[in-house]
Amino acid sequence: MYKDAVHVVTDFQHVNPGKGSAFVRTKMRNVQTGRSLENTFKTSETIETVSLERANMQYLYSDDTGCNFMDNETFEQVTIDKELIGDKVQYLTEGQNVMVLSHQGQPLSVDLPKKLTFEVVEAMPAVKGDSAQGRVTKEVTLETGMKIQVPLFVEQGTKVVVNTESGEYVERAQE
Repeated sequence: MYKDAVHVVTDFQHVNPGKGSAFVRTKMRNVQTGRSLENTFKTSETIETVSLERANMQYLYSDDTGCNFMDNETFEQVTIDKELIGDKVQYLTEGQNVMVLSHQGQPLSVDLPKKLTFEVVEAMPAVKGDSAQGRVTKEVTLETGMKIQVPLFVEQGTKVVVNTESGEYVERAQE
């Protein structure tokens, strides 16, 4: 718990300079907003640690109130506000399993796998000579409505693997 928000320490370094007292340099990510920040703590400082509950949940559907998930163990349904999920909404497909982090029963974030497979539903055909003019990618639309850049050989109906952190094409999916 740092500045009244739950943060996850993503990296830290203990520094013991020749002069002065030791300190810890940290990189933290706000679990709710996803923003990263760097901070330096003196070794004498303490911060409150909180325990987060992790639940494997299945994405069911979206509506005006938010995204609806079902806990795979208790079968309890939870609605999470779309703003809390942020850009990750565009990666959600019906029936997909995700990890939901919560603190004291309050959902904080949805963790997706690093790579997900999607079907291309709309792609312009590659025209002979495109690569000679310096074009090596084209824009396609995935089954979730998201648009990404892919190599020219990707056609409609092809399944592609997408990096969920960067939103970039990784490879064609193995059939």
